[in-house]
Parts: sequence; structure tokens; C-alpha cells
Amino acid sequence: MMGRLNRDQGRLFYCFDLDEAVPADHPVREIASVLDLSWVRADLKAYYSPIGRPSIDPELIIRMLLLGYLFAIRSERALCREVQVNLAYRWFCGLGIEDRIPDHSAFTRARNERFRDGDIFRKVFERVVASCIAAGLVGGKGFAVDASLIAADANKCGSTPGSEWIVDAIDPATAERAVRDYLATLDDPAWGAASDVTPKFVAPADPAAQWTGALRNAAFFAYADNYLIDIEYGIIMDVEATRAIRQAEVGASQTMIERTEATFGIKPDWVVADTAYGAAPNLAWLVEEKKIAPFIPVIEKSAQEDGIFTREDFIYDEMRDLHTCPAGEMLTTTGTVHADALIRYLAPVPACRACPMKPRCCPGTDARRITRHVHEFARQIARELAKTRAYELSRRVRKKVEMLFAHLKRILRLNRLRLRGPAGAQLEFTLAAIAQNLRRLAKLTARGPPEAAASVALVA
Repeated sequence: MMGRLNRDQGRLFYCFDLDEAVPADHPVREIASVLDLSWVRADLKAYYSPIGRPSIDPELIIRMLLLGYLFAIRSERALCREVQVNLAYRWFCGLGIEDRIPDHSAFTRARNERFRDGDIFRKVFERVVASCIAAGLVGGKGFAVDASLIAADANKCGSTPGSEWIVDAIDPATAERAVRDYLATLDDPAWGAASDVTPKFVAPADPAAQWTGALRNAAFFAYADNYLIDIEYGIIMDVEATRAIRQAEVGASQTMIERTEATFGIKPDWVVADTAYGAAPNLAWLVEEKKIAPFIPVIEKSAQEDGIFTREDFIYDEMRDLHTCPAGEMLTTTGTVHADALIRYLAPVPACRACPMKPRCCPGTDARRITRHVHEFARQIARELAKTRAYELSRRVRKKVEMLFAHLKRILRLNRLRLRGPAGAQLEFTLAAIAQNLRRLAKLTARGPPEAAASVALVA
């Protein structure tokens, strides 16, 4: 017999258990099991008044913001609607079936005032990383570093040519928050002081955003999201927002390595990165100061493809500080370090004019001149490492950081920022890194970490 749903009379009393309504295999259960925010209220107590109307629980706001990044809900209005109707999200936030959802405007005030003053999201990130370390998901032997461009909330239509942008004309008292953040970071090495080159365009709504065409297609305003990851299981050890230029990204890599060592007491044996990090000063910092092996391609500007002798064809004598050419002549130097941090070595002009190898050595000049960087020792270390089997394997594991950026943009949908200014970019990148680490920690804790790849063990 065909049944019919009885809608004649509603029940007067309901017995409802929210915990039973959330499926046992729902992702929020795994994430909730590894996320501890019990310390938040005590940490933020100094930023709240002891009297007055009670505020919204800061732990609730943090959990809701994390939900937005964990499940790619990019709008805070949409986030409030989702928590309103989604029982699993209510359970994760600690809300009952009848509890009211905070208004979306509460997030803005908490984010820009108490949470920012208390640097709370940085502390959440560090505690999640500490949980990953405690779970054995951080090897600590090898790190990978890279940066990815994320579009800023700005466009060319409202931009100003860089030559017409006047910083002194900005009144901080009436400027928007993003502009005040920009003014506060003008002398920061990761922002205003990263380069003295005048940008082609500046967005008045978000002047810290960099106009860039680095992706070899239509230029756009962007920030750089910098990740430092442990290659064992791809845990993000640190995250930093910078201008979308190479100098700032390289500086961020050094900041993250030092901060990871200071915070967790972990310094890697080696670091893998792409050619953007292969400048001599960065290699010298890794090799000479931090004693870290750089699995990084060296930026070379002396390569020849027309049969002319390269610098590698000249033998360097460290004791006498001179080079010997293929014909046996010595190239000497005065020892002067020029503005480009190069030392120049010059062969005798009469010897070069009479040399039968001159067409293959210096066909357009009277004598051969080669240069040596003041940090050539570190560059040579990187070149020697590039010939090893470990270097080849490190190029493979470096893809883990690229996979994280792909996950960030495709799955978490963070391909364009909602917040403006350096502080807004840092907040979004930090929350996204927390979300990625939580997902990885929850998955590997619940199911057990897979065995580390043999290639990683060989590199380490």
C-alpha cells in the first residue's frame, strides 16, 4: 500500500540531538578533533573591557572564519547563510539549533580591531603547525619555498599612472584603512623598500598592490603569497604576504626561515627553490650564514651559446686570486669590488692580440675580461650541488609547494583577495594556510600518514 506523509498536525515537542545529525564521516568532525581554540579567550582577554554588554564569543568568530576558508565560502554574508542552514557547520561552531548567527558586520570589526591587535590568527597558525610537529608530520630536514601571485581587489580602470602618484598628498587622517597600511609599510623591505622602481600603475584604493605582468598575459594588480613548507608531508611552516616582485619574495624566504627557527627550533639541512631565489646574496645567506645547502639553480649571466669561451673555461686559483685562460695566460685583478658586487679580472692585452684562440675568446675586444662575484663561493657550492642525485630528487619534491598553490586557487578558490592592504593580504593568506594545514593534519591523523617517499629519504 502506498504511504502518505502525515502533515495534519505538528508535534508539540521535539527531541533533537545536533551531534547525531552530523554524519560520522563529515570533514568537520576530523577537523574539529585536531583544532584546539580553548586558549583564545584567555589570550584575548586584555583586548576586551571587563564591563559592558557581552561581545560575540571570539572563538565562534574564529571558527566561522576558518569554515569560510576550509570550504571555499568566499563571502562573509554567504558564510552566515551557510552556518544558518548547515547543521554540520553549526556543530563545528558550537552553536545549538536555536542559537542566532552573528551578523556579517561583526567579522569586520573583530578582524580589524581586537584580532589584529592580538595577532590572533598568527597564533592560531603557529599552534596548528605545532600540532603537525607533535603528530610527526614535519621532518625538519628539507624545506621548499615558493611564491604565487594572487589578484588584489583593484583594477586598472580606477588606477593612476605611477609617475603621477604622489604619496605626500595623502592625508592619513582621512585615508582608508588599506591606504594607511600602505603608508605604514613604505620603509618595510617586503613592501615599499623592496624596490625603488616607479610602478607603471598604482591603485588608489589599494596602493600596496603591485601592477605586474609576470604571468606573461594581461597585467593585473597582485600580491605575492609566500609559502615555506616541509617536504615530508607538505606542511606549511610559514606564510608571508609581500609585493609581487622578486626582491620582496626572496626577502620573505629569509624571514620565514629565520622565524621558523625562532618559533619551532627547526632549521632545515637544505632548501629547494626555483631560479628566482638563485641570486648570489641569497645563496651566500643560506650557505655562509645559515649553513643550509641550497638546491637552487644559480642565476647565470655569463653563459655563451656561440662557441665563445665561458667563465667555466677559466681556472680560478684561490690562493693567488687569479684566473688562467685556456691558452695559459693569467687574468689578474686589482681587487676592487665594483657597485654591482663584481670583481673584474683582465688578461694582458699583448698576449691576447697574439693568441691564436682570440676568435673564440674575445673577438670584439683587445683583451678578455671576466668577472667574479664577491659571493662566488656560495654560487659555486650551489653549482656543485646541482650535479648531484639529491638535487634531481629535490626538484621533484619541490612540486609539493606548487600543488599547495594549485589547491589554494582551485579548491579553496583564493584566486582573488577580498580584503585590501598589506594587513588584509596577510590575514587572508594566513587563514588559507591554516585551512590547508588543518585539512592535511585532520586527514593524516584520522587515516594515518602514508610512508614517506623513498626520494625524500634519499634527499634528506
